[in-house]
Amino acid sequence: MTGGAAPKAGMTISIRTRRDVVVVHPERFLAAARQALRDRDPDLTDAEVADMVADVHDAVHALLDRDGTLAADAIAGEAIGVGGPLPGTRVIDRSDGLSPAGWLQQVVLDDPQPLQDYGCFLPADPFAVPQTRSSSQ
Repeated sequence: MTGGAAPKAGMTISIRTRRDVVVVHPERFLAAARQALRDRDPDLTDAEVADMVADVHDAVHALLDRDGTLAADAIAGEAIGVGGPLPGTRVIDRSDGLSPAGWLQQVVLDDPQPLQDYGCFLPADPFAVPQTRSSSQ
């Protein structure tokens, strides 16, 4: 073990994830998202797909729904810092028009309330890290 925190009943474990990609080819990005939608529902017409994937948010959600993440095939090779790509280096030949630009995950223990317990009324900033006793002193 690294931190010495033992699991206990009622403990909330939160995983905060940041995943960055850079759009290097907007047309390929939208085409990949529209294909993701077609993969889910092949009966959609081209016009319906174009209406459903009209902007960045639509495109991101279509890819997330199909793949679970953006540029899912690149996560293993996205080291940040030593061993990773130089700042500003972009992958320009991906079929989805995206250049993976890093990802991080943070484990936060003992968030006062898991998201499920908020019901329909999420906190103002559901990504905020709760203050711990040691950090508030």
